[in-house]
Amino acid sequence: MVNQIGKATEFAKLHVKGTPLVLYNAWDAGSAKAVADGGAMAIATGSWSVAAAQGFADGQALPLDLLLQTAGQIVRAVDLPVSVDFEGGYATEAKEVGQNAARLLDSGAIGLNFEDRIVGGDGLHPVADQARKIAAIRAAAEAAGVPLFINARSDVFFQKNSAPHADLMDEALTRAKACADAGANGIFVPGLSDLGLIKELSDSQALPVNIMRMGDSTDIGDLASAGAARISHGPGPYIAAMEALSKAAAQLYQG
Repeated sequence: MVNQIGKATEFAKLHVKGTPLVLYNAWDAGSAKAVADGGAMAIATGSWSVAAAQGFADGQALPLDLLLQTAGQIVRAVDLPVSVDFEGGYATEAKEVGQNAARLLDSGAIGLNFEDRIVGGDGLHPVADQARKIAAIRAAAEAAGVPLFINARSDVFFQKNSAPHADLMDEALTRAKACADAGANGIFVPGLSDLGLIKELSDSQALPVNIMRMGDSTDIGDLASAGAARISHGPGPYIAAMEALSKAAAQLYQG
């Protein structure tokens, strides 16, 4: 427990506006060990990759017990803080989300991503509902005595609608502030890549901003200058690893 608390505290300190924590997302114990050996300061999973590695689709198709087992294996494989993509918390009611978060804490994880997308449906959960769930996660963490890093993910920029991202900024700010008031430590906004809007989001609310970088699409230095405090890579590392494995196999079998 003392080690878990220390890792949680250390992880939070790594989120610095303009000097971002860079996470190369892992999906199992082996990939986490490889990323750690490469010099990572922390490990974060991505739900798409974790599910794909076990033969499941994204969107909580991976059974919760299997996710928790994978999280525990990663924690034991590396001596680094481990944050887990917890999708929608595997429940629709705040009480059950909190209970599931308590189980995740038992795995040794010190952080989680919690998203507002309606899993298996369309659109986003209402702000008030999402805030209640975040508050339940925070309560579970306080009961466990662990300063869990809650990275509140909002898919406001990641939906299928075609609204310009600038027009969505007010909603993003509303959601970020509500998440902060409920106990979140960070705001994750996949799909947002405009450097000016990243700066606006970073400057206009208190939470450290997490940006998802796809491949080499945006320079890390540029994201840092825009105010990002955390940069993750989503399913990119898994896709790259599987493509390399497939290519090696093709060379072996096909010459």
